[in-house]
Amino acid sequence: MSLRKLIVNKTMAALAVLFTVFSSANAFAQEAAATAKPVDMGEVHKTAVFYVLLFLLLCLFIAIVGKALRVYELTRETQGKPEGINWNKVNAVLFVAFLVVGLYGVYWEYTVHGSQILPEAASEHGKKIDQMFSITLWLTTIMFVLTHLALFLFTYIYKYNRNRRAYFYPHNNTIERIWTIIPALVLTVLVLMGFVTWRSIFYKAEDPNNRPISIEVTSSQFLWDIRYPGPDAVVGKRSYKLTTAINALGIDFNDKNSLDDLMAEEIVLPVNKPVRFTLTSKDVIHSFYMPHFRVQLNTVPGMVSYFEFTPTITTEEMRTKTNDPKFNYILLCAKICGANHFNMQKNVRVVTEQEYKEWLTQQTPYLTNDLRKAFNLPVPTEAAPAATADTTATTAAKVELDVKNQLALKK
Repeated sequence: MSLRKLIVNKTMAALAVLFTVFSSANAFAQEAAATAKPVDMGEVHKTAVFYVLLFLLLCLFIAIVGKALRVYELTRETQGKPEGINWNKVNAVLFVAFLVVGLYGVYWEYTVHGSQILPEAASEHGKKIDQMFSITLWLTTIMFVLTHLALFLFTYIYKYNRNRRAYFYPHNNTIERIWTIIPALVLTVLVLMGFVTWRSIFYKAEDPNNRPISIEVTSSQFLWDIRYPGPDAVVGKRSYKLTTAINALGIDFNDKNSLDDLMAEEIVLPVNKPVRFTLTSKDVIHSFYMPHFRVQLNTVPGMVSYFEFTPTITTEEMRTKTNDPKFNYILLCAKICGANHFNMQKNVRVVTEQEYKEWLTQQTPYLTNDLRKAFNLPVPTEAAPAATADTTATTAAKVELDVKNQLALKK
């Protein structure tokens, strides 16, 4: 049997197998359709099975086309004819096509997804971080385009040619210096920019006329505990050794600054006022992340860390900018910390200073009547239910005075 007949027979056998498979599948599908419930064809494309079958069908189509081309090439070879398809040229053209499609993909990503990379910065240091990000992105994009132009076009220009021999080019000191020195200088500039910006965030000089508001955030699976200072503007001490079922944060009530501290269900910040967050964790490592303010720092058990920034855009202003009346800033955990990590969120609002002061007077002190009784601290005799009696600055100041007197009597 000649090679040509063998190829034809194998091809016919393969087509017969494919026809049998499709016939069987069609009969099976008709039988299943007769007994099954009607399917909403509009929903089929939403199933994973649809895309798996579509992928397999595409692979089958490519395999059939490949076999047909192989039969065509072998047929010409057996007939002594020259090569029918110049595959080197085909591959070179495909490289150019991929280059065009890839560069269009870069353009599409910039124009469509570019605005989704980061939301507008709503803090002073956030603008500097965005500037560094933009510089890095533009530099890497330019180098990406240039290197891929060279890579794909060189593949097309220098495709295989039996009449041309490759030139052996082992080494060039000038080229080595160029691609070593220039990237080193660029990276040095980027690193120095990052270093200066980082220092400006964590080592800024404190303005005595504009002291930052101290807020303590304690992370645990899977929530954030927010503690604000009372009228004394100082958050009191705490220690993990003092943690109990009733004193979940381990607050040290021997520290007078702890007596008027307030607990909040959300984070409210006054606009254009520096805020200093004290961060710690009760169980595992979490990550304190507020994307609009370009704030992200790990909260580590047994260690206290700090982050200070100044919000510059109120929530209402951002709702206007985004044309979204439901917009809210948000605090997230950026460290996968357990099964309910996705639910570890906290609402954040930026308001005017007057709105902030009004909101602060409505917050509940951490030191409730139950805690006073548990720690043998005096309970105000005129106190109404703890939820209402402990919500004003006057009550907090009175409690502080009573505790001081009680501690003096104990001594």
